[in-house]
Amino acid sequence: MKKVVIASNNAHKVEEIRTALDFEGWEFYTLSELGVESDPEEDAETFEGNARIKARAAYEAAGCAALADDSGIEVDALGGAPGVHSARYAGGHGDDAANNEKLLRELGDVPPEKRTGRFVSALVFVDEDGTETVARGTVEGRIGYGLQGDGGFGYDPLFYPDVFKGALTLAEVSQDEKNAVSHRGNALRELKAKIASRL
Repeated sequence: MKKVVIASNNAHKVEEIRTALDFEGWEFYTLSELGVESDPEEDAETFEGNARIKARAAYEAAGCAALADDSGIEVDALGGAPGVHSARYAGGHGDDAANNEKLLRELGDVPPEKRTGRFVSALVFVDEDGTETVARGTVEGRIGYGLQGDGGFGYDPLFYPDVFKGALTLAEVSQDEKNAVSHRGNALRELKAKIASRL
C-alpha cells in the first residue's frame, strides 16, 4: 500500500482528491488522521508556490508521500485579486461569508461584462523519494451580484462558470457536476495523467 498524506483538513478538498486519484493500492490520509501537525506559513506569491510549501512541510512531517493544493479566485476587474489571499480576503482565514461580502462590495460598481474571472487550483505531489509532480487547473466564469445555491463552499455561490452558459453557480450543481468542470477537478485530472504515465 502507498500512503499519501493530504496537506489539508478541509473535508470538501479531501473527498474530491480521494475520488479523483483512485490508484489501486493508494491510501489517502489527512494530517489529523495521521496525528501530524503541519501549518507552514504560506507566503509565496503564486498558488503553485504555496502548494509546494504545504506539500514539502507535510512530506517532512509525515515521512510519506504528500499532496497539497492551493486554490482561489482571480477577478480581472480587481487586477487578479483576491488571488493567493482568497481564503483570508476579509481578514480571518476561511470566513466564507465575510470573503463573499467583501468581494461583492469591491465589485459594487463593476458592470456585468467586466465581472470576469477564474478559479485556479495548483497541486503539488511529493512522492516517497522526494520527486515532485505539479498540475494546474482553471475554470473561467463571471462573478454574480448575490449568493445563489446551497452547495459548494468558498466563492462557489458567486461564481457562474462559462461552461454552464451563465445559468448556474458552482453552488447550484451536484458535486459530480462540479468536479467535471472545476479548477480542482481539472488540476486533479492533469495530475492523475502525469502520475499514471510513470506507473
